Amino acid sequence: MINLMYLVLTALLALNVSAEILNAFKTVDNSLHTANMTIDAKNQQLLSSFEELKKDPKTAERANKWAPLAAKAQSLSNEMISYIEGLKLEIKKSSGYNPPSDTTFKEDDLEGPTNVMADPGTKGRELFQKLTAYKNDVLNISPDIKSAFQNKVPLDLNLPKRQKGDIEKSWSDVYFNMVPAVAALTILSKFENDIKNSEAMIVDYCHQQVGNVKFVINTYKPLVGQSSNYLMPGQELTISAGIGAYNSEAQPKISIDGTGVPLNANGVAEYKFNVGGPSPNNTKLVHIVYTDQTTGQQKAVDFPVTYAVGSPTGTTVSADDVKVLYIGLQNHLSISSNVGDEKIQTSIDNGNLTKTGPGKYVAEPAKPGSANVHVVVDGKPQDYTFKVKTVPDPVAKVGNNKGGPMKANEFKAQFGVRADLENFVFENVKFSVVGYTLVLTGAGFPQLKFQQVSGASFDAVRNLIEQTRPGTTVTIDEIRAQGPGGTRRLPPIVFNLTP
Repeated sequence: MINLMYLVLTALLALNVSAEILNAFKTVDNSLHTANMTIDAKNQQLLSSFEELKKDPKTAERANKWAPLAAKAQSLSNEMISYIEGLKLEIKKSSGYNPPSDTTFKEDDLEGPTNVMADPGTKGRELFQKLTAYKNDVLNISPDIKSAFQNKVPLDLNLPKRQKGDIEKSWSDVYFNMVPAVAALTILSKFENDIKNSEAMIVDYCHQQVGNVKFVINTYKPLVGQSSNYLMPGQELTISAGIGAYNSEAQPKISIDGTGVPLNANGVAEYKFNVGGPSPNNTKLVHIVYTDQTTGQQKAVDFPVTYAVGSPTGTTVSADDVKVLYIGLQNHLSISSNVGDEKIQTSIDNGNLTKTGPGKYVAEPAKPGSANVHVVVDGKPQDYTFKVKTVPDPVAKVGNNKGGPMKANEFKAQFGVRADLENFVFENVKFSVVGYTLVLTGAGFPQLKFQQVSGASFDAVRNLIEQTRPGTTVTIDEIRAQGPGGTRRLPPIVFNLTP
């Protein structure tokens, strides 16, 4: 990755650094910081485990031998990270960083990083020497570590391979000469990541020489539950309380109804949702995957959470026509409760809801999807969700025919083009044809004839209709029908006239 980064940087030396390039470096830098935090958390967990292993007579001797070696690796890494963070501060100051009055710096500055890290600066050479010393020091923590990681420490100090004709440069010039400040900071973050990975490999190796991870109970949380949060006078309320103890690093994987749920700072997954309409039986399945600390095996357990959704004060909302609301239509709703109608307040979040009488409303949704009818009865709110659809397209016809073979005399006897809404649940929903194009070919029309028509009638093209005969092909295209929701463009219909 660092070699590729260098190749990109060298290509920028003679160019103005674009905002996109600077943002790309900042993205990489943020990713490296996140990775380092993850590695730190894992290392700290292993180091805490050493303390527990020291207390176990079965592992105490090995833990007392290997724990100091792991701690030494961490100490060397922390010292090196601290030094690199100091270099980052110098580079930022050289590019305009002056806290607390000014906490920004010139991210595309080329001179600051060059002066600090490359010639005439000496910090680049010093960094190379310290990184080399760090690599040697971690390998020399013990002969066993050196044998295991002689060629595996993930800290690469080699220069990127030179292209043919390239001028030979020093290590500090290669990485820091005439590079933008934000790129120099990212390169330093890359070396920090190498150091953290080196530390992690050695700490993990030391721990493996002792035994499995011992999870430390380091977090306590009150556990309080109640049998219900909605009661009626005289009903029993049960409250249960206790204390839960767990390791904050042992984070399980939790999903609810197949959807992953992140853990909060207390290691607990919180899943919040708005329940649907009244229903006596509802279930959410909680699936938890965790590691059994006794056996070290991964286990999974399911907990069904059941609940009922009641109807506040007996309130019901129903569509008088169907269970779907249609755009462009007046959808009749009935809203009733065991309280007076004057105590019911209603609204809708998609379109308009108009009261037409006691318990009677008309819903006119504005867009497809869903609509929530919000009802408040005696101060208690409840939402009722309906699907919202557009009225389906009508079917273009001539007479009762939708195309295909048709007797010529029968075709000539028709009034015009109509649009029928077939098999629709609402009655008396009409579409009117407002225009079409008539195209005639075949018998009687050696040359194609066509004419655009306003309205639905054949009157404007009656002279052409009368010229049709068996063998004529009639195409009615560009059919426009006006109805609920506006004007629709319908598919063409084609007739092959017969004797």
